[in-house]
Amino acid sequence: MSAADLAHAADALDVAAVRAAFPALQRVHGGHPVAYFDGPGGTQVPRAVVDAMADYLLHHNANTHWAYPTSVETDAVITAAREAAADLLGGAPGEIVFGHNMTTLAFHLARALRRGGADVAPFGPGDEVVVTELDHHANVAPWRTLAQECGGAVRVARLDPATGTLDWDHLAAQLGPRTRLLAIGAASNALGTQVDVAAAARLARGVGALTFVDGVHAVPHLRFDVRALAAAGVDFVGCSAYKFYGPHAGLLWGRAELLAGLDVPKLAPAPSGAPERFETGTQNHEGMAGTSAAVDFLASLGDDAGAPSGARRERLGRAYGRLHAAGSALLAPLWEGLRALPDVTLYGPPPGTPRTPTVSFTVGGVPSRQVARALAARGVFVSHGDFYAQTVAERLGVAGAGFVRAGCAAYTTAAEVERLVDGVAALVRA
Repeated sequence: MSAADLAHAADALDVAAVRAAFPALQRVHGGHPVAYFDGPGGTQVPRAVVDAMADYLLHHNANTHWAYPTSVETDAVITAAREAAADLLGGAPGEIVFGHNMTTLAFHLARALRRGGADVAPFGPGDEVVVTELDHHANVAPWRTLAQECGGAVRVARLDPATGTLDWDHLAAQLGPRTRLLAIGAASNALGTQVDVAAAARLARGVGALTFVDGVHAVPHLRFDVRALAAAGVDFVGCSAYKFYGPHAGLLWGRAELLAGLDVPKLAPAPSGAPERFETGTQNHEGMAGTSAAVDFLASLGDDAGAPSGARRERLGRAYGRLHAAGSALLAPLWEGLRALPDVTLYGPPPGTPRTPTVSFTVGGVPSRQVARALAARGVFVSHGDFYAQTVAERLGVAGAGFVRAGCAAYTTAAEVERLVDGVAALVRA
């Protein structure tokens, strides 16, 4: 987008109307209205999502596939959730698996890959998995466990500490004839760095490897098209609804033939067709209802004057354009405001490069937990620590004190960004 297009798209997002949908924004702490910058760890939830979950539990609660009305209604809730998630990611409903969270789904998928299937040979001794230093450990540990259990090896593509980006030459060097799987994140939850996962998948496909994409941090900010990603070589995408204004639920998109053919651990009486065969036990039906509502909420951000126009996938496309523009408009003053302060160090790529509106920083000599407490006293809620991106923190030399992380969401305002910067400035002056 040009600067003019970004400004127009940002103006099209009615932040006041967005904020009215979130009861949490009415909270006051220490006499200050709360500004939530903790979205990268889990966004606040609009009332419509909670209402959908409550409506299911109060009026439709049942188990599945039986002949009475509430069971039929539950089946419909599940179908609707798959359809909503498919619209969100650009796939088909039969390619959507639900689970507790992405971490759980990744471990489950790792077990299935270990066993192989119709079109996938079992993983065995000497097989290699490639992960990256930029990733959340939920996209490292499952694959490391897979390699350990089959007598394989893990290769790790480096992070460039100077830029907070992936070292692409090093990634290419890790891929070879023994590579069976590349696990890579679409965006860093610690640094906001976006990664061209299509380009990475093409490299993996070139050596005959599968590709798993962690989309947890990216999906709230970037429009996904899994059809285009699959053409490049992506086989699986994982994400979590609680990062995009939904409940605590995980999603896995997978190529249909892989979901149907892998030898996934399951109970004998459980459904044998995809995607149900990947879902163990009774699912979180109210979470599925909430996920549908969260996708509908996102789609509504692409509407004008509250009037839906076009199919949900089309509305989501407009919404993501507006969210990107609004996030970029907030990121610039957040970054520049913090950069102007003495003793503040920023990490990751600057504004104007492929990134999400998530900023990690440190204040010299002050542990991240202390910074977060000082800001909380002003009603500004930020995260602190390594956010399970442990290797990123180690490579950037903050494993002990940790980062302070601030993420902009659909409900974030310019005034809240100013409050955050002012709070850090006061801490620096103290």
